[in-house]
Amino acid sequence: MKPSRRLQALSSAIFTEMNKRKRKLEQQGMKVIDLGIGSPDQPPAAHLIEALVNGVQNPDNYRYPTSEGSLEFRRTVTDWYAYRFGVQLNADDEVLSLMGSQDGLAHLALAWIDEGDVVLVPDPGYPIYAASVTLAGGEIYTMPLTAQNGYLPDLEAIPTEIRQRAKMMVLNYPNNPLAATADVDFFRQVVEFAKEYEIIVAHDMAYSELAFDLYKPVSFLEVEGAKEIGIEFNSLSKSFNLAGCRIAYVVGNAEIIRPLAVVKSNIDYGVFLAVQQVAIEAMRSDINGHFGNSIAKTYESRRDVLVDGLSEIGWNVDKPRATMFVWAKIPEGWSSEDFAFTLLERAGIVVIPGNAFGVEGEGYVRIALVEEENVLREVVQRIKESGIVG
Repeated sequence: MKPSRRLQALSSAIFTEMNKRKRKLEQQGMKVIDLGIGSPDQPPAAHLIEALVNGVQNPDNYRYPTSEGSLEFRRTVTDWYAYRFGVQLNADDEVLSLMGSQDGLAHLALAWIDEGDVVLVPDPGYPIYAASVTLAGGEIYTMPLTAQNGYLPDLEAIPTEIRQRAKMMVLNYPNNPLAATADVDFFRQVVEFAKEYEIIVAHDMAYSELAFDLYKPVSFLEVEGAKEIGIEFNSLSKSFNLAGCRIAYVVGNAEIIRPLAVVKSNIDYGVFLAVQQVAIEAMRSDINGHFGNSIAKTYESRRDVLVDGLSEIGWNVDKPRATMFVWAKIPEGWSSEDFAFTLLERAGIVVIPGNAFGVEGEGYVRIALVEEENVLREVVQRIKESGIVG
């Protein structure tokens, strides 16, 4: 008995190896600081916990929810998108609830991609982008994201044959793992490109609210004509520290969303109503000004502590404008994996080798800002004492 062949093309080898090495060191008594996975370490605001408790205690919430999300949830998403981005959406067919944005991204390819269809995927990129295409039997064409091009794909470098065959393009700004950002001018180019070659654009915007230095990320759907060819995924996981609740949504073109909704309706019965209600409370609180970007401020302060501290010990890395990650170029003479393994062994610090996100990630590591500032100061001190940089 063997699992399906498609699983052979999926790999979490580097993540598994990092966890294996981490556990071994912990068993030997080392205190390991894990900056590997981007899982928020802070709880949601107290009034959101209260809303969730109230929802759990409501006996009416234990029936099957609908897979598309409650009408109240979908209407609140449209209100939030209008408030945040000035984008007008129809709650009836331009919003679909999801059990996390990864859930929607994973199933999108099943809804749209047949064997042999080409999907344009960023490299480096979040692993589900390529994995979803593989599971659907599609063909991946990677778009290199390099520092020289501002970590934006060079659309003109995509061969004409690939442009004509491509059915979908996946984008992600603010970006994981690169912490890169994109502006309206780039999205205008994408819309023009996608219209010319009839390509669906799927934009992952899970980090839209984790932005620093007064920077405000823009929605792909703000661009004129974007809704004609595109959809956008967003999540409450990072924006409101609700990662464990598994609540997100996709918005945009109704014709693109509908097949995804069909897939979802055959797989699950939707998000627990109590979780939808806490999401509604979170978005309404944001609209009413009760958050004030406090979560982003926390990550901004952590970013400054880590990046400034690393600079002081001779490891100069770029200071990102958004996300909960630092994309750090490693010293010469190391591979990404060797650097990450050695850092773990010498300093007890977990970071993710850049090549876990694609071949273009070689020469970098991703560092997640998921510890308090005092722990990040300890990280800097441990790296200094390890002698691995400087």
